[in-house]
Amino acid sequence: MGLRFIFMLTRNDRTVVDAADHLEIALRLGLRHIGFKDIGLPIEELKALARRIREGGATSYLEVVSLDRESEIASAQAAVEIGVDVLLGGTRVGDVLPVIAGSGLNYCPFPGQITGHPSVLEGSVAQIAESARLLAAREGVHGLDLLAYRARCDVPELMRAVCAVTDKPVIMAGSIDTPDRIAAVKGSGAAGFTIGTAALDGRYPDAPQDLEGQLSAIIAEVARLNDHLSPLGKTNLDDAFGQVPATGAGLLAGRINDVEMRLTRFAGVQGWRFRDTEDAMFFVHRGRLLMRFRDRDEVIEEGEFIVVPHGVEHCPVAPDGPCDVLLMAPGRPA
Repeated sequence: MGLRFIFMLTRNDRTVVDAADHLEIALRLGLRHIGFKDIGLPIEELKALARRIREGGATSYLEVVSLDRESEIASAQAAVEIGVDVLLGGTRVGDVLPVIAGSGLNYCPFPGQITGHPSVLEGSVAQIAESARLLAAREGVHGLDLLAYRARCDVPELMRAVCAVTDKPVIMAGSIDTPDRIAAVKGSGAAGFTIGTAALDGRYPDAPQDLEGQLSAIIAEVARLNDHLSPLGKTNLDDAFGQVPATGAGLLAGRINDVEMRLTRFAGVQGWRFRDTEDAMFFVHRGRLLMRFRDRDEVIEEGEFIVVPHGVEHCPVAPDGPCDVLLMAPGRPA
């Protein structure tokens, strides 16, 4: 599925008061991964956010940033009550696992030692990677939430090291606010990354500073890295048929999976034929096509099409002069 962009409705590790407004912008842009923190808004408002994310067809994430044991357990209980899809963060796995057991939540805790607020990741690359290995090996842990760019070590090396110790998904977090950092996340083998403050504050470079412009730029960068951008442009059929050399000749205009789109100019009677296993569609762009079958004739006017099932004998005829037809069928249409 490629690298996931998780938009966090948060600033400085707190869910923002106007999160609901930002959420509507994110859903309108088609974002499918949206989260918030366990602090900043009352639980009823967090529940409303989770419901709206679900209604919008997106996956919801709750990230725990509470530092003490009681608060982290309370946040895990809140995640179950709110009904989010993924619980991110937290460090007290032994306390959290019993709370979320049977809830269906995916759980991705923080590896390493977390201090302060906003959170900071302490330790060396080796120490954090070992913590990640041990956490990922535990039953009930579905992945990891790595505060990569809040670490006090070589961040690209850290991300690669953590991704190397587990086959479970690793989500990168913490001050990912440039295309270079997103590319580094992609190169490390991570499953996804979170951005909150940077987008809300208009800090993503070379993009409009409003939230829609920021999110659009990040989405486009992720699509580029995932090779999800189309190199194809539109085609004008008049121009395309202008390149067809002669009647009876077919010009390959494009493919959709194993289906070929061919531009063909019919003139007169084409003869009887059939296809053994594949159907074909005849779309008349210009002119008039008569399709003869053994039991009837069909006239296809400009802007109309007809599907000829496989195994059915048919005879295309252009009764009024050349007829430009777009043929669609697997392999070369007949």
